[in-house]
Amino acid sequence: MNNIVNEAVEAYIRDVLPKSKGVLKEMEAYAEVNHVPIIHPEVAKLLEVLTKIHKPQQILEVGTAIGYSAMILCNASDQGQLISIERRTDMIEKAASYIQRAGLENQIRILYGNAEEILPTIDQKFDMIFLDAAKGQYMEFLSSCIHLLREGGILISDNVLYKGMVASNEYVIRRKKTIVKRMRTYLDYIMDHTSLTSCLLPVGDGIAISYKNTEVNLCKK
Repeated sequence: MNNIVNEAVEAYIRDVLPKSKGVLKEMEAYAEVNHVPIIHPEVAKLLEVLTKIHKPQQILEVGTAIGYSAMILCNASDQGQLISIERRTDMIEKAASYIQRAGLENQIRILYGNAEEILPTIDQKFDMIFLDAAKGQYMEFLSSCIHLLREGGILISDNVLYKGMVASNEYVIRRKKTIVKRMRTYLDYIMDHTSLTSCLLPVGDGIAISYKNTEVNLCKK
């Protein structure tokens, strides 16, 4: 149990969602057997819907893993281009194989390295950014992400409730205290940031959606 939604509700939601096919279904099986973290089914569907609504042409992803969420985003973006950052070569190799098999190699480009070093070197703007990397480092990525996001763009941050630990000390595991503290700081920051309008949803392991305002909201302090 992830301590975020009732188990029966979570099971029902996942049961009514259409099942994946082809390469995506194979990726889900690989991730389960090899303990590779990929987005939850309900998060995948939320990303798909948001992408279809927003119609981003330039997407940035921080944290590729095996390329699952990158493919979800590209499949929904109507020929949008996606850049993804990953620090593990084994994940990049696996992701590249899946991406090629799905015929998305002309849409997805993976950059190798640490996101905190790569993000400041990127010189283009993005319509959507999906943040799904080391949870304790979200604050380190945020300044660059806001800078790279176009006005009217969307920043989506995954795993922000972190198995419910961010919401309640009752669930906090001792060795995770630092990550929980940093994530709480991150959420407080994006909720109060004058350039962002953000919401927090109890979907999957917690999702924050932030819209980059087209002008500063003068009502915010």
